[in-house]
Amino acid sequence: MRRFDSAIRWPIAALCCAIALGLAGCSDDNTDPNAQIGPNPKLPEINQYLFPPMHLASVVGWKNDEKPTVAQGLQIEALAKGLQHPRSLYVLPNGDILVVESTAPNEASVKRPKDIIMGLVESWVTSGGDTGPSNRITLLRDTNGDGKPDYQGVFLDHLNSPFGVALVGNDLYVANTDAIVRYPYQPGDTKITAPGKVLTELPGGPIDHHWTKSLVASPDGSLLYVGVGSNSNITENGIQAEKDRAAIWEVDRATGRWRIFASGLRNPNGLSFEPESKALWTVVNERDELGPNLVPDYMTSVKDGAFYGWPYSYYGQHVDPRVMPQRPDMVAKAIPPDYALSSHVAPLGLAFYTASNLPQSYRGGAFIGEHGSWNRTRFNGYKVVFVPFSGGHPNGMAQDVVTGFLNDKGEARGRPVGVAVDKSGALLIADDVGNTVWRVTSAAPGST
Repeated sequence: MRRFDSAIRWPIAALCCAIALGLAGCSDDNTDPNAQIGPNPKLPEINQYLFPPMHLASVVGWKNDEKPTVAQGLQIEALAKGLQHPRSLYVLPNGDILVVESTAPNEASVKRPKDIIMGLVESWVTSGGDTGPSNRITLLRDTNGDGKPDYQGVFLDHLNSPFGVALVGNDLYVANTDAIVRYPYQPGDTKITAPGKVLTELPGGPIDHHWTKSLVASPDGSLLYVGVGSNSNITENGIQAEKDRAAIWEVDRATGRWRIFASGLRNPNGLSFEPESKALWTVVNERDELGPNLVPDYMTSVKDGAFYGWPYSYYGQHVDPRVMPQRPDMVAKAIPPDYALSSHVAPLGLAFYTASNLPQSYRGGAFIGEHGSWNRTRFNGYKVVFVPFSGGHPNGMAQDVVTGFLNDKGEARGRPVGVAVDKSGALLIADDVGNTVWRVTSAAPGST
């Protein structure tokens, strides 16, 4: 997260808000967001702006008696509060839950006025209330199975903007923003003090625009897959700043050698293997500044060697005219993703559900954490949705499962990021500005 001198931050922020509100009132936002969900989203004409429309959900947090709203047949409770920007979750085989708390790395100085304003916007809408140290992993342990942790403590500390976690045998891998680091782990450990060993360096600074690095191990444990987001919205920092980025890497766990598995993915997160087909899936944050209804964020299976368009085209072979020089040869290679999630919902978490705690209708489908929009007049996202699957592919309309992260005034109580399934089959949600991990279970008989 960028830091600014307090004497200048708020005057600039006020200017930013004035520009944001003025532009937001001029944007065309008539497209039904639901028309952009599914395999064939409606794609309107391009709009371009000197400054993109901005509609900011200021962070107010959760009051003591507040919690998100869940779909019928479900109930929700806070699993842990008072965290510091919980971004992602990982459940260990013994049921312990790792909560990755993380703040963005300091980025190199920017010179364009738009970059300064947009940096302030990003800082404002993602900061939330600071509650203590971050860039660490906290362990939650429930010893009696009542769904409430009896132990909460720091498991790993002094990390560099961590995000992804994967355990293979007794090797625990953490994807910091600049490297995959391996640590020794024994079942039951509540703290790791041994130094980590770098397996593979990842693209980091000095510019580190999309800094989150999602991580997953292959089903046989021999390979790791890591998402590396682009270094800009649409190559504003130069094409050299995008070297080996906007891609999913395949990393050999034994040697650390890596290759680009798939490319043209602006900001891939939530890497997960679909349980029936065993295919790798991801959710992707698409580009901004083409209008409130372009470009739809999406989820897709990831094919070895495939190119998904960024930066030259979007949603297959729809050309982005801002990118120079144009590359018709690359556009011709671009394949469309599998399933659109609507524009600017900012999906960051993905978890397939194979457990039995939640109602039968959720079996086999995917839960997605949508962090929410900042660049359209009507908010989009700010919720957890469910996409049904059949035969290894999406099969039906996305359904709202957890909402209420925005209050009636359009202020953010929280913003969902990572999702996971605990050992009992409950759904877990990392809320990075609400500084809470939520736990969703089937509703008790007679409850609402």
